[in-house]
Amino acid sequence: MAEEQYNIGLVLSGGGARGFAHLGLIQALNDEGIFPDIISGTSAGALAGVLYADGYTPREILHLMNSGSRLNFMRPAFPREGLLQIGGIINILKSSLRAKTFEELKIPLYVTATDLNNGKAEYFSKGSLIDPVIASASIPVLFQPVQINNIFYVDGGVLDNLPVRPIEKKCRFLIGSFVNPVGYMEKINGLINIAERTFMISMSKDIVEKSKKFNLFIAPPELRNFKILDPEKAEDLFDIGYKATREKLDNAFVKSILEA
Repeated sequence: MAEEQYNIGLVLSGGGARGFAHLGLIQALNDEGIFPDIISGTSAGALAGVLYADGYTPREILHLMNSGSRLNFMRPAFPREGLLQIGGIINILKSSLRAKTFEELKIPLYVTATDLNNGKAEYFSKGSLIDPVIASASIPVLFQPVQINNIFYVDGGVLDNLPVRPIEKKCRFLIGSFVNPVGYMEKINGLINIAERTFMISMSKDIVEKSKKFNLFIAPPELRNFKILDPEKAEDLFDIGYKATREKLDNAFVKSILEA
């Protein structure tokens, strides 16, 4: 086993707009004096992770990502590779990120994307930031793939929606935030709705086994009531993540982390 290099590792899943719950979780941790030493994220988790690793507080990220309507994040696209554009998120990252490379971040970060050409998960941790993060959040069919070094990438959740693998042997404590619970859905109609639902189901595979790798695992079941393409409930999602985390943080657990 590799020697542990970090005290606390934080793993953030994909889940679209539900990713605002990650910010509530991080805020709850910070309120108890718990700060991650390394982060691994997929899709929405990569977006939250990169901004937090860049030095923004959870509430600052909430404000940045909640500053516009749904239409500012996703507009219809005409190329054959995707139904929607992701330009709003690209603009937020380009205008807000102070670090331009992984090496410039204040906290080490791994970002997961799916390599379409070779059919494997890719864990980015070096070099340019924005393209891997956008690739990680590019839900297939809905968004266009991102080309990096002649390879096409889509959402990391296709193959690894809770990317503990890059850091699981490097940390003394592992905290996982999973924001993509799948429950019963009565009405499924329309191409975008079907694509969204199919992707949500695929992202939930292997979660039970992966959850066992964490010292603290947060997966609020009420998130199933929120769509992954609706950022307009950002405040509610933040509060759900915050409350769920506070409920799991008891004094003994907090003390065990802080006294390491």
